[in-house]
Amino acid sequence: MSSSAPPHPGPPPRRALFVDRDGTLNPDLRYLREADKLELTRGVGDTLSLVREHGYLVVCVTNQSGIERGFYTDEDVARIHRRLNELLSPHRAKVDAFYYCPHAPEHGCDCRKPRTRLFEQAREEWNIEFGSSAVVGDRAIDVQAGRTLGLLTALVPPRGHEEEVRNEMKELGQYADIEAATFAAAAGRILARG
Repeated sequence: MSSSAPPHPGPPPRRALFVDRDGTLNPDLRYLREADKLELTRGVGDTLSLVREHGYLVVCVTNQSGIERGFYTDEDVARIHRRLNELLSPHRAKVDAFYYCPHAPEHGCDCRKPRTRLFEQAREEWNIEFGSSAVVGDRAIDVQAGRTLGLLTALVPPRGHEEEVRNEMKELGQYADIEAATFAAAAGRILARG
């Protein structure tokens, strides 16, 4: 007979909204280096505030191959992420955690989307339950990663590139659970699912 106390349960798993960065949270300026050039995509601040009110963590997972290509540094990326949260602050919103892959596609790493290592790292570090979480992005790789992990997937194609992204999805045999014209609309449909 054991006299030890029963194991103390840890905190319950949390749900997260995984978000892409360039083209989703902010306009894609191609290899952005200067934090002062960063701006939020319209509606993102108020939407992330609402998402957090519904109990979601906000976790950004982004490919930043410009580091390996020599266009900018890890420090530049850190400054951009700090600036992003500064821009979100007046909306009572923030990104809880940023994860980024610094490698070019030809590197063949397992942290570059659509591979899932960074999502799995976030799950371990933040006790995230994938089954009640979602991902929003602007490209097929965001949807691919989400579907691999069993996340609810939402696609917000860049304005003017909708057909290009849909064709890419079709070629890959992928589909998103939700397709919306704006980040706010995508998040609203995720929240409506409970």
